[in-house]
Amino acid sequence: MDQPKLERLLRIMQLMTDQKRHYTIEELSHILEISTRSIYRYIDTFESVGFIIKRSGGKIWLARESGHFRTIADLVYFTEEEAYILKRAIESLDISNPALNGIKNKLYSLYDFGKIADIVVNENISKVVNTILDAVANEKQIILKSYSSSHSGSVSDRLVEPIQFGLNMVDVLCYEISSGNCKTFKVPRIAEVIVTDNQWQFEYRHKRIIIDSFRFSGLETFPVKLKLSMVAFNLLKEEYPLSGDKIIKINDNEYLYQESVCSFEGVGRFVLGLCNEIEVLESSDFVDFLNKKREGSRF
Repeated sequence: MDQPKLERLLRIMQLMTDQKRHYTIEELSHILEISTRSIYRYIDTFESVGFIIKRSGGKIWLARESGHFRTIADLVYFTEEEAYILKRAIESLDISNPALNGIKNKLYSLYDFGKIADIVVNENISKVVNTILDAVANEKQIILKSYSSSHSGSVSDRLVEPIQFGLNMVDVLCYEISSGNCKTFKVPRIAEVIVTDNQWQFEYRHKRIIIDSFRFSGLETFPVKLKLSMVAFNLLKEEYPLSGDKIIKINDNEYLYQESVCSFEGVGRFVLGLCNEIEVLESSDFVDFLNKKREGSRF
């Protein structure tokens, strides 16, 4: 498939997984600037690989129960492990294609693959990761065999419903059946993953990992509100593109950034590096965090 067709396929997939709006065939044709016949061909492609197409009132979309829908619908940007897997897939194709080289170069410039290479390339861990990914996509319960817990100091099997991986696939968030809680399990401590025949039964109790603009993740968030100079505004947008929709322009030299972050570490490093360009408006907990960082400084 050539690049323009691939781009259109990804674009129509994005539109058809939009949870806020559904489109007609004609609307998709107009947005993508292609014929309705081509739209139907793409839809046939989706159905041929297992996606379920829903239709109502002239609208058409990909159903949530479609395999791997969760992966597509939750995609806001590529995490490093996703970009790494994408890079490996691209490398398996014809590297003489300049479009593929361009995509790979962009991935190299944006992500530090060294952080996750050991996890993804390690044969045993790679098998564990791939098995869990399939279980998440198919909403299956799994058994984490011989999981080594540093908290309890024990090795045991855990029956869980896998929900999603954390950043860099170092850990995976699961709903543990026995305790009735969502817990994070370290991937390298899982000896093997056994997929059961049981579908998820406790999805209503699942929590989701939140990823903030600074690429920190967690199950809870903490409010932060900053007044930025133009310098800080430009650097924030350039270094952390996901922050863009959390910034409001006050005037040509002042901007307001407000977000609930998963950790003060990421935003804290940014603020301390530009302390003369940023005013902290909220929260008191964040101010205390910054003061402790300054007190512990060796400068």
